[in-house]
Amino acid sequence: MRDARGMTDRRRGRVEPETDTTVRSEDWDGRDLTGERHERVAFIDVDLTETVTRGTVFTDCVFRGVRFNASAHTNTAFTNCAFTRCAFFDATFTGCKLVGSAFDACTYGLLKVSGGDWSFAELARADLGGASFEDVRMREADLTGARLGGATLRNVDLSGAALHRADLTGCDLRGSDLSALDPLSVELKDAVIDLTQAVMIATALGLEVRSE
Repeated sequence: MRDARGMTDRRRGRVEPETDTTVRSEDWDGRDLTGERHERVAFIDVDLTETVTRGTVFTDCVFRGVRFNASAHTNTAFTNCAFTRCAFFDATFTGCKLVGSAFDACTYGLLKVSGGDWSFAELARADLGGASFEDVRMREADLTGARLGGATLRNVDLSGAALHRADLTGCDLRGSDLSALDPLSVELKDAVIDLTQAVMIATALGLEVRSE
């Protein structure tokens, strides 16, 4: 049985975490994983539909072809994990930690993220249209070329985030830290911003903002 050991993400040159054990083709649909700890485990083609996690910890794990549809995660940590071809339809993450985790070729329809820390997460070219991120720390996250049309990014800390070529069409960005945003390198048509952000973007474009 072949497991995931040091496989390279060809698109980014990232090396997946080395794993010691493999869970393959298991049906964990609806399972409660509260308080469990999993380290250096490869989950391959596992069904986690409607699973529940609370205070669960996944460290240096690999998820490939895993279905997270309609799952609910609260105060759970997925630290330095790799997700490839996973499905997150209607999944909810509340107060979760995904620092340093990488996502490749996943689907995210109706994904909802509230609170937590997704700093340094790799979401380059991810199709996050319609997803919702609120009150989330995403410092230095890689959103290069991400498609966020119609998404919600409210009160999100995007300081230092890579946003080059990101599509933010119709995205609700109010309250978010856009200090890393180059308005000339992203699509901002119909995006919703607040007054403070408007001044910042105008200044970045070389405009002089006056009160009268």
